[in-house]
Amino acid sequence: MSKNPSVTSRNLVLTRLFLDFFKSEKFSGFLLIGCTGLSLLLANSSWGDAYAHFWHQPFAGLTVESWINDGLMAVFFLLVGLEIEREIYIGELSTFRHAILPIVAAVGGMLVPAGIHLFLNTGTDTAAGAGIPMATDIAFALGILSLAGKAVPLALKVFLAALAIIDDLGAIVVIALFYTQQLSSLYLSIALLVFALLFFIGKKGVTNGWIYGLGGVLLWYCMLRSGVHATISGVLLAFTIPFGKGGDQSLSARLQHFLHPMVAYFIVPVFALANTGIILSDQILHTLGSFNSLGIMMGLTLEKPIGIFLFCAIAVQIKTAVLPSGVTWKHILAAGMLAGIVFTMSIFITILAFPDPATIVSSKVAILVASLASAFIGLFTFKLVETKSIQ
Repeated sequence: MSKNPSVTSRNLVLTRLFLDFFKSEKFSGFLLIGCTGLSLLLANSSWGDAYAHFWHQPFAGLTVESWINDGLMAVFFLLVGLEIEREIYIGELSTFRHAILPIVAAVGGMLVPAGIHLFLNTGTDTAAGAGIPMATDIAFALGILSLAGKAVPLALKVFLAALAIIDDLGAIVVIALFYTQQLSSLYLSIALLVFALLFFIGKKGVTNGWIYGLGGVLLWYCMLRSGVHATISGVLLAFTIPFGKGGDQSLSARLQHFLHPMVAYFIVPVFALANTGIILSDQILHTLGSFNSLGIMMGLTLEKPIGIFLFCAIAVQIKTAVLPSGVTWKHILAAGMLAGIVFTMSIFITILAFPDPATIVSSKVAILVASLASAFIGLFTFKLVETKSIQ
């Protein structure tokens, strides 16, 4: 019998939420791969022009692509914000002992790749792409991680998920600080006022979802007009929604369960279809040798795992953190390689970073090549770890 029933209940809720999250993200990863392949196939077929025209045709004041990148992706960011909130309250980030290792790993996995990109591109127009190799795609990473089978301890899956969520938080901060257009103080002030009002209502324990829904739409519109990217409104809205005790009946948990399938099976795949229609040519492949592309590919396949491993090693060495139960340094290295799998957030930052369509396309190609390489190298390393453990 448990000495503390409330702790046991909380752990059961956390375990169920994580398993649901893992299953959802795992399937989403494979769906994302399929949509990316389909988009590339259509873009390079005889239907390529019609396919590109569809995403760029106007609809209600914006293009179809803009509605996806500015509108639907705000819902994606809302879910990311709710997941960050959950981790802070009852997850891996709820205690210093559990939180410090994935936080340290994420910081290393963001700073080192950004640093190598800046080193290669300082003084050029492509220096703005330093934020591209910072994020980790949860769906892709957990999807590939599932293929490693018994070689992956459950604690490592939780570690990688927490690392990716912190990466997303870092990417959100980078977008807000460095990829903001000319500001409108009026609309930004209104947006912050709406956020403050919703936050106050949430702290009072109001659980009427319609209030947050309507307030969220207003917050999104004001952010869109303010110059700060509209998707940031999704994260802000997430932190106004009352978490309560984190049980299944809390508004935050119910909203997560509602949004997970919508984001995993519709929003992210549609984002992939709209943003990966790249026409592959000899000229595009030649751009992989540019400093921008090299910075992205080296940052993801080499510098990101080095940053994660090095920062974790330092934290453990100075006794600030400890490795999770059943996790070895080989696991950390392999997880660091899988963290180089990026997609949604990195392509999103690419669109914000560069006004030049050719640079956007070459960056997307570099992201896809690096993600594919990280997936194969990471999976091979996990299989190698499993083989040696059997022997």
